[in-house]
Amino acid sequence: MKSYKITESEKPLVEINHETPIPVGKQVLVKTIACGVCHSDIHIHDGFFDGGDGNKIPSRLQDNLTMGHEVYGELVSVGEEVSNVEIGKKYVIYPWIGCGDCDQCNNGMEHYCSPFTAQNLGVNVDGGYSDYVLVKDEKYLFDAGDTPDNLAGSYACRGLTAYSALKKTNQNNTSNKLAIIGAGGLGVLALKIAKSAFNIQPLVIDIDEQKLNLAKELGASAVFNATHTNVVEEVSEFSNGGVHAVIDFVGSEQTLELGNKLFGLNKGCKYILVGLFGGKYSLTLPMMTFGARTIEGSYVGSLAEMHELMELVRANKIEPVKVNERDLSEVNKTLADLKNGNIEGLVCLKP
Repeated sequence: MKSYKITESEKPLVEINHETPIPVGKQVLVKTIACGVCHSDIHIHDGFFDGGDGNKIPSRLQDNLTMGHEVYGELVSVGEEVSNVEIGKKYVIYPWIGCGDCDQCNNGMEHYCSPFTAQNLGVNVDGGYSDYVLVKDEKYLFDAGDTPDNLAGSYACRGLTAYSALKKTNQNNTSNKLAIIGAGGLGVLALKIAKSAFNIQPLVIDIDEQKLNLAKELGASAVFNATHTNVVEEVSEFSNGGVHAVIDFVGSEQTLELGNKLFGLNKGCKYILVGLFGGKYSLTLPMMTFGARTIEGSYVGSLAEMHELMELVRANKIEPVKVNERDLSEVNKTLADLKNGNIEGLVCLKP
């Protein structure tokens, strides 16, 4: 089988040919049909997250890693203890796999397992930039119904991340009271899921007019360019005095500075931080208390939330979005294009 592996941070991935693994016990082997390329792959490839003030936070614990965690493929082989999945059927793989022994894993929160013990596909163990993916248990396989092959895998990360973040907001928000910062792949999926699952059409903020136009086409209640000097006033006017919740899919010093101004004088507001652009941010502490405000990090989603999301997907309640397809051999160009902001919406690689 062929895989593209990190051999050194920020260097091109290297094509490696090696033996196809044979599943044993509860393991299953999936032949990759498509693997989404996620913005977090850039940080994994770089080897660090920006901690601000020149500090670098390691983003992975090993080299010789096959990235790719948004995997959709055909089940081709199973271990002797597997009985509830069907060889030849296509599945989305839930990639946020824990050790199975810690308190988080035992409480249904495998995605919170320690990075030193987690077995996340494409992060801690080999993932989907490959012909085949070995998965440790059949319970991580999900039927995607008639979802397009090129989109299905993205529900395991970007779709799930958007869904979990939306659940963390006050779901009684009206469309003009929920703001999304960032109109990339995550923002696009969040728009669709917000409308389908929560009957909300958020307003969207970005610095790229092309992405804002796409967000408007996909159902945003309004779009705003963050480069405008009066963007806070524009949002305040549209939202009748400020929003009640912000989901930040960028996660930079600049977006937090902007996003926390969008609440106006409203109290009880929630800021859901998802993006990993990085940096540091200072808070005016009395305003957090007087405003009864919350800043909450949101990291992917639980196995239970994946079940909830995929029920919506199979029921065709989430309208598909366009996905750019590229050959797996274009992985290095694709990572560079994504890093430089040259990809509109979602992109996947196909072996």
